[in-house]
Amino acid sequence: MAVQTFGDVTVELGSNHVAVVEIHRPPANYFDVDLISAISEAYEMLDDEPECRAIVLCSEGKHFCAGANFTAPAAEERAAETPARPRDLYMEATRIMAAKTPVVAAVQGAAIGGGLGLACSADFRVGCSETRMSANFAQLGFHHGFGLTITLPPIVGQQRALELLMTGKRIDGEEAQRIGLLDRFTTLDDVRTAAIRMAEEIAASAPLAVRSIRATMRGNIAERYRAATLHEGFEQGWLRATDDWREGVRATAERRPPEFKGR
Repeated sequence: MAVQTFGDVTVELGSNHVAVVEIHRPPANYFDVDLISAISEAYEMLDDEPECRAIVLCSEGKHFCAGANFTAPAAEERAAETPARPRDLYMEATRIMAAKTPVVAAVQGAAIGGGLGLACSADFRVGCSETRMSANFAQLGFHHGFGLTITLPPIVGQQRALELLMTGKRIDGEEAQRIGLLDRFTTLDDVRTAAIRMAEEIAASAPLAVRSIRATMRGNIAERYRAATLHEGFEQGWLRATDDWREGVRATAERRPPEFKGR
């Protein structure tokens, strides 16, 4: 299959039954509705491709996905003007969760905020010492999103997920592996290759059986994800009207600790 393009996302299916879905927004690979929609379209196309048995989700450049670009000019104002935008975004993200093909994420560099949510949408994650992961929403003054309500706890446990969400702390690749957020650990130069190797192991199994097992293990995840993101989007909406949200965005742009007032 020739390389196909969906917006800023390319898809290349190799002879090993593994498709590489690559994001092209280097170096930070910030996400928005268009990017998530493009990934969804790529996944849905591959679900209908008989030769595809596993997907590697990866990114061009230094980082896997550094989240939303809150430091861009007037980002705070745009977000405040469109409080319903998270729900639109999450409608597209639900399509990712409804896809049928197993996904291995190659996580080099940062997976922050919604970028962490994107990494957790995959079945497995491969990273390295340079990997940095953070659910930094509370440090921005608002509620977590991207379905982390239901994707993060099964990966790291309820208590660890609560800690990551409430503190917004950033962890490195070694700690991410220790708590189970990374499934395989390698060197920076080998992250994508190692992710492909893992996908090839999955693709070597009977494809109908793999899809059946995955469907059983994930259960009604798309339905639960949709419900979770509706709630997350509502909470994010009202928190965007607070002074703490504005302070969180300013502090991020100015690269300083926030000074929250609880209002």
